[in-house]
Amino acid sequence: MMTLKKNSKIYCYSALWKLCLLPFAYCLLLIASCKVGKEYQRPTLELPKQFDNTSFSDTSSIADIEWKNFFTDKTLLELIQKGITYNHDLLIAMKRIDISQEQLKRAKLLQFPELNSQITAQYTYPSKNSLNGISTNSFLGKSHIENYLTTINLSWEADIWGKLRSQKEATLAEYVQTYEAGKAVQTQVVANIAQGYFNLLMLDRQLEIAKGNLSLSDSFFIATKLLKDAGLATSAAVEQASSQKLSIALLIPQLEQNIAIQENALQVLTGQLPGSVNRNALLNEISFTQDLSAGVPASIVSRRPDVRSNEMALVAANAQVGIAQANMYPALTISAGTGLETFKASNWFNIPNSVFGLVAGSVAEPIFKRRELRTQYEIAKLQREQAVIQFKQSVLQAIGEVSDALVQVNKLKEQEQIAISQVDTLHKAVFSTRLLFRSDLANYLEVITAQENALQAELNLASLRRQQLSSVVELYRALGGGWK
Repeated sequence: MMTLKKNSKIYCYSALWKLCLLPFAYCLLLIASCKVGKEYQRPTLELPKQFDNTSFSDTSSIADIEWKNFFTDKTLLELIQKGITYNHDLLIAMKRIDISQEQLKRAKLLQFPELNSQITAQYTYPSKNSLNGISTNSFLGKSHIENYLTTINLSWEADIWGKLRSQKEATLAEYVQTYEAGKAVQTQVVANIAQGYFNLLMLDRQLEIAKGNLSLSDSFFIATKLLKDAGLATSAAVEQASSQKLSIALLIPQLEQNIAIQENALQVLTGQLPGSVNRNALLNEISFTQDLSAGVPASIVSRRPDVRSNEMALVAANAQVGIAQANMYPALTISAGTGLETFKASNWFNIPNSVFGLVAGSVAEPIFKRRELRTQYEIAKLQREQAVIQFKQSVLQAIGEVSDALVQVNKLKEQEQIAISQVDTLHKAVFSTRLLFRSDLANYLEVITAQENALQAELNLASLRRQQLSSVVELYRALGGGWK
């Protein structure tokens, strides 16, 4: 009967204890379901339905083409591959990604408890005249104190307000931001290498044109000199012919200088020592076989790496607002520890007599911190607004760059056709004036003027051809191509 009453009493106490814990557990569950801060939503963007200077709106884009398939010149592909492998700006960006990846690994474990261990051996010899010394001698019967301690401590912060989840979200966004920034660096490196290579081919072509015109001017100079010797031309004609020849001759070392500088720039861009670049291609042989489709403006947000990077910065800034807000609310920390403690080394590992344990819970609520937490929260909100503006600005800038590139692609084609006709016309003019000069129906100034105009037109045609190729590369980069 006594046993039954005792068991009933224990059962009642247990039931009462559980009943008291129910409201507390419910409150913890309710609080834990609360998460401060707002979920990220992409800001409203005002985008045109299609790009200007396009006859149709197609979802496909040349940005989806890998750079290995977009460019066809073998030498250019080799240069780009070297740039991606050895370019120092790109290598630095890759290291930033590695650093961010390590931070992401740490953030994934934020919601796990901390576990620490410690082993301590302490020997204290207090003064015999001190209170500690008198107490030690009285109670322990010796003049010193020994203490041997082995502990394992567990500490866990309950993610009541979603602070730890927001920290993980912010770290993940920062990792993606760094990754997208690395892709943006690669698109720029690919574009710079391609434009530098096309500029080099243009200089090669202009050097070829200059040498051809120098030969033509030399023949005119010799012919003028012979006519002077025959009494059919003046000394002024010979001097003008010589001056024209020297002007073209001066152009050759200038072009050779620019070629060497461009070669050095390309080598440095690919992470190599300055030097010459072996090449066999001609400027007029370079072409793009793909249809230069720009896609729809809305796709810029997802295709262009620098825009994606700015959006990830906004996601991180939004998460930081949640972190700053959660810092103003109570933080629940639960800790537990166990270990072995003794005053004698011989009893250190005497189990269970040396075993101790502890469990503690604490709720920390910031009350007065001179408005520090509120200020951090307000700053975080302002930084989020700043990130919104930067994101919208990057989208607007991207749309503008694509629109500019489309204008250049279309208008440079028209200019090239006109320039080709101009060169053909001036070549005919040079041939006609030279025949008329030999027949004494045109003076030497007309011949020199025709040759100078033809030279300038040919140089301009080569420059337009390079600009046209560069505009296609710029369109490719502006759309977000070159990182695949």
